[in-house]
Amino acid sequence: MAKTNTTELLEALAAEIGENVYIDIAKWHLYLSDAKLHTLVAEQVYPLITASKAVEEEEVIQVLQSIPVKIGGGRRELPLIDLLPLQCQVNLVDILEKYQQDM
Repeated sequence: MAKTNTTELLEALAAEIGENVYIDIAKWHLYLSDAKLHTLVAEQVYPLITASKAVEEEEVIQVLQSIPVKIGGGRRELPLIDLLPLQCQVNLVDILEKYQQDM
């Protein structure tokens, strides 16, 4: 991979997140790219892969808790972490670890 341009890295990271991480609502899978959340998530987790030697799952969870998702036409907001199945959280951490190793 060896992307030196931050913009390219963020775009690639957002694309991979968007294709592999989804929101689960009543057993329907809405991928983050379809929900238009992949770029926001990538921008929020990017510092985790540049700031330390290892991606900590707890830090990823904190980021996901800080991202509000509007539901019901904006009548309510839920933290993104509440909408992701556990496997998607694990997938996200794996993606971040892969990108960190390739940097």
